[in-house]
Amino acid sequence: MAVSTWSFVRLKLRITGNGLRGRPARIVVFVLGAVTAGCAAIAGYAVFALPGLLGNLQAAELLLPFGGAMIVLGWLFLPLLFFGVDDSLDPAQFALLPIPRRTLIIGLGTAALAGLPALATLAATAGTVDTAARLGGPLAALAQVVGVLAGLLLCVAVSRALTSAFATALRSRRARDLATIMLAVVAASIGPAQLLLLGLVNRADWDGAATVATVIGWTPPAAPYTLGVDVLAGRLWAVPVKLLIVILSIAGLLRWWSRTIETAMAGTSGGRARSPKTRGSISRTPVATLLPRWLPRSRFGALTAREARYWWRETRRRAALITLAVAGVFLPISTAFGTDGAGAGGLAVLVGAIAPIGLANQFGYEGSAYATNVLTGIPGRLEVHSRAAAHALFTVPMLLLVAVVTGFAAGRPEGVPATFGMLLATYGVGLALVLPISVVAAYALPDPTTPFALSSGGGISKALPSLGSMAGALIGAIPLVVAAYLLGPVWTWLGLFLGAAYGVLAYLIGAHLAGTMLDRRTPELLAAVTTR
Repeated sequence: MAVSTWSFVRLKLRITGNGLRGRPARIVVFVLGAVTAGCAAIAGYAVFALPGLLGNLQAAELLLPFGGAMIVLGWLFLPLLFFGVDDSLDPAQFALLPIPRRTLIIGLGTAALAGLPALATLAATAGTVDTAARLGGPLAALAQVVGVLAGLLLCVAVSRALTSAFATALRSRRARDLATIMLAVVAASIGPAQLLLLGLVNRADWDGAATVATVIGWTPPAAPYTLGVDVLAGRLWAVPVKLLIVILSIAGLLRWWSRTIETAMAGTSGGRARSPKTRGSISRTPVATLLPRWLPRSRFGALTAREARYWWRETRRRAALITLAVAGVFLPISTAFGTDGAGAGGLAVLVGAIAPIGLANQFGYEGSAYATNVLTGIPGRLEVHSRAAAHALFTVPMLLLVAVVTGFAAGRPEGVPATFGMLLATYGVGLALVLPISVVAAYALPDPTTPFALSSGGGISKALPSLGSMAGALIGAIPLVVAAYLLGPVWTWLGLFLGAAYGVLAYLIGAHLAGTMLDRRTPELLAAVTTR
């Protein structure tokens, strides 16, 4: 029996529904994720409709190319950075089924259009139709409708094609690690690049910005969202040319996806087994070989060493660390360069709030292997403290680097200690929020064929607790911000000690709560992180 395209949509919806059945916490998170997507869609619509409300053609010629290009780039990189590509319909699940490749690609693409990101994108970009209709009438609105639909197809095609090709490239451990580093660096650089671009645009003349927007409008990411602008400007000849550019781009991406999807479904190939290296370990016992000399010879030391090794070697965890490092260093630099140093300190504090997010699904990284910890009977507080300590071994030096970069970028090197104290405070408050979240909102991850994938769909809803903890960390740092304002120059000397004490106190409270919850919810946690 032939498989219809709508069968993939129904299968996706059924998998998502089954993942929510009998799980009130997941239902609440999913609803909150849907509300967040709706708010993002409304905000995007308002921004794109603003030039039409103002009756300003020049603003439309600037906003639509830049905004459209950023949406397509967001579909390309943001899923890899935060939400993961929707893996509810993993192509590998269809490897043994007699489904033609063309049917599989059309079905998976159509199913992707039924997700929250696609619906939010469609609703947000509908604001460009509003602008075109107000400024140019029905003809411009019709051209923009065609462009919005073509742009949505381009977003889905570029996201799926890159994911399939990336999975194909990840055949060996070295290739997987290299691809992880490259993608994490590129993805983490998007935000700083945007801030730098905004700063340069503020300093540049509008004529130069309009020229850049015109050039960008002829690129595949921005071309579909500028069709209405071309009608407004009387460039009717440009509409079919840009539409042809978009169609050829979509066709090329689909062909690329078609050529890589079969090898992506085949799974990873095995490599030659290598004998372990024994050089340098003859004079040390097996425990001493695995346990660094500076860690205590106890269960805490062993667990911390294991987690630190995982953070250094496991692909998905390493991607999170690289993302934090790139964003932490370049956010203050780009902000200081674009705004004469104003706001660099505030963004540095934001880095402190982002840092703990890597622990939001710390148990999901292990999956069913967490059963070993359960059978061993590790106390909850010991588990939580060891995992936080291993994460801090990598994060705290990064925060120190961020403080140094921020101080010199803003021209205030004397404020480095106080900034570091504020970062420690924000990081501690973030840990206090993230650790309990990691116990109650854990979810299973698929096999790490790509380090950025999630399972069972609902990427926005799964990322919502992490975003909530980041916002909570910023709110929790408000008392220190007020203290810094009231103390004035004295804060420069006391900021490091007060910030460190505040962060440690907040962490101890959150870790105590998370450890108690872990002792009570261990079976439920294991069931939540086990792939079904």
